[in-house]
Amino acid sequence: MAIIISKRIVRLLILIIASFVFFGLLFSSSSSKFVDDKTVENTKKILNDYIPDFIGSSLSSDDGTNDNEAAEMIEETITEVVDGDNVQAVIDDDVQIATNNKVKACFVSLVRNDDMWNILDSVRGVEDRFNKKYQYPWIFLNDQEFSEDFKTTVSNVINGEVKFGVIPEEHWSYPEWIDQEKAAQTRIDMAKIIYGSSESYRHMCRFESGFFWRHPLLEEYDWYWRVEPDTKLYCDVDYDVFKWMQDNDKVYGFTISIHEYESTIKTLWATTMKFVKEHPEYVAKDNMMNFISDDKGKTYNLCHFWSNFEIASLNFWRSDAYRAYFDYLDHAGGFFYERWGDAPVHSIAAALFLPRDKVHFFEGIGYYHPPYHNCPIDINVWTENKCGCDRGQDFTFQGYSCGNKYFEANNMEKPEGWEAFD
Repeated sequence: MAIIISKRIVRLLILIIASFVFFGLLFSSSSSKFVDDKTVENTKKILNDYIPDFIGSSLSSDDGTNDNEAAEMIEETITEVVDGDNVQAVIDDDVQIATNNKVKACFVSLVRNDDMWNILDSVRGVEDRFNKKYQYPWIFLNDQEFSEDFKTTVSNVINGEVKFGVIPEEHWSYPEWIDQEKAAQTRIDMAKIIYGSSESYRHMCRFESGFFWRHPLLEEYDWYWRVEPDTKLYCDVDYDVFKWMQDNDKVYGFTISIHEYESTIKTLWATTMKFVKEHPEYVAKDNMMNFISDDKGKTYNLCHFWSNFEIASLNFWRSDAYRAYFDYLDHAGGFFYERWGDAPVHSIAAALFLPRDKVHFFEGIGYYHPPYHNCPIDINVWTENKCGCDRGQDFTFQGYSCGNKYFEANNMEKPEGWEAFD
């Protein structure tokens, strides 16, 4: 009886150690959620290197266990731990727990059929780095019908639900108060400015400013993460960002801040100040005016959050304050008579209509949109999140960025090493 108990104890210890080693190797990998041969072999190598000596010293010398029996015990125990069905059950349970705790959130991408391969890499990156665990739905919007090829190809790399929608014509056209001849002349006059001659770009900026959150496919959701073609996620995101935003009472999240081209928004600030004068009730106490203006509101310093990445509350855009603000801007005509972008529009609204503690900088989410990078310069954050980016290329504290301004406006402590970028 003593011999049987001794073997059982040793086997139990092997089982515990093997489990720790195997699952440590498995979940330290940012690859597939499925077990691969490399992980299994690495586990066996580690355990076979170290456990035999442990067995030899743990089993009593007269229990009759020889080296072959010890080896068989190791092999049987490891095989039990790394059995694919067992491991997949554990992973599936983990995914099930994550999906059961989801909030009402989705990914949103405004794309066209010819963007298919460019958006595919962006989507796959988000799925691999974050969404394979949480399986939040994706919504793709287009001003035309999506092709079957687009739907099939994009759906193939997504774990959860996918929805495809067409933008209503009234959300991608000229409102009746716009003088289209004047708008056309503006495009000619601004031909030398980036996107200055583009008609579709102006429709896009107006849509992202005032209509994407009104699309019927988004009605059931409270949160969204905007994803664009040719973007990358550099780091693992191993927590539910939507739930984190909700639980921590945040409203708007960003990764990159930058200065706008002044020539594209010549009258945006003056128009905004007229609105604020007419509607002072919408301006939040403890707002972030000092992030977007260096002289207490007399002028705009051009700082804004780069809206190609946003994790934010849809209910903010649905609020009376923002609806009224967008309507005021829309009737002023600057989306067509100048080239007002959705980034400064969103940013000014967030800075003025929200208390500053409702806005969040996702320092730990490594992100790239040509040509700028958000790469955590804190080595601990970079390591913990398994980031695959060059910390030396981080844009946050470089000259054209507004990262310095954001940190100073909010009295935030800058990470170690930030001076190298200043």
